[in-house]
Amino acid sequence: MTFAATILTLYPEMFPGPLGQSLAGRALSEGRWSCDPVQIRDFATDKHRSVDDTPAGGGAGMVLRADVIASAVDHALDSQPEAPILAMTPRGNPLTQERVRALAAGPGVTILCGRFEGFDERIFEGRPIEPVSIGDYVLSGGESAAIVLLDACIRLLPGVMGAASSGDDESFETGLLEYPHYTRPVEWEGRTIPEVLRSGDHAKIAAWRKRQAEIDTRLRRPDLWERHEGARVKSPSGAHDKKKER
Repeated sequence: MTFAATILTLYPEMFPGPLGQSLAGRALSEGRWSCDPVQIRDFATDKHRSVDDTPAGGGAGMVLRADVIASAVDHALDSQPEAPILAMTPRGNPLTQERVRALAAGPGVTILCGRFEGFDERIFEGRPIEPVSIGDYVLSGGESAAIVLLDACIRLLPGVMGAASSGDDESFETGLLEYPHYTRPVEWEGRTIPEVLRSGDHAKIAAWRKRQAEIDTRLRRPDLWERHEGARVKSPSGAHDKKKER
């Protein structure tokens, strides 16, 4: 089954962009996913093909009109009724690896790319659109964010990464950051690869990697570590496991 990506955008020429290269590009040429950028201006109704207007209540910038966006979204719904619709906006829910896995397991996705000051809020009331953010910062438009989201999904499609286990230990897959990696040369500028990784003892290597993932997560992402620890000390019934409490 092909993962179908429809992108509603004012700049369709930005796609597939970097997704036409490397793993995603090869998967695109192999038909594992499809890319259909749709020009939002095609759904404007005036001779100037207007898609935005001044903010109600005053203020700087322009706002994407609900009526024009709704027509574009309806077009996408007719084409892909089963695909979820995501709007890239800093006001959205943070994108997580769990959400990416769920999207990659589905038939595809429709992505609505924001511009200017954002969307008329009524579009989220009138259509089944999920607001999504890729981080606590602001971009000039949703296209770059859409590329990030699609790249995260495409690499999880069957056959894209090669070995099915390639992503098992990656950051966020187990609630932790990934352990550090090393490769040749063994010594570089006086720094050597940790001896345990050269030992050939797979059990010791696995234990070292798990420990390093825990250390790095605790130091670099205390928010992730807190969630990981919270999940680990609870039993299936929701009660704390006394033996694991510290």
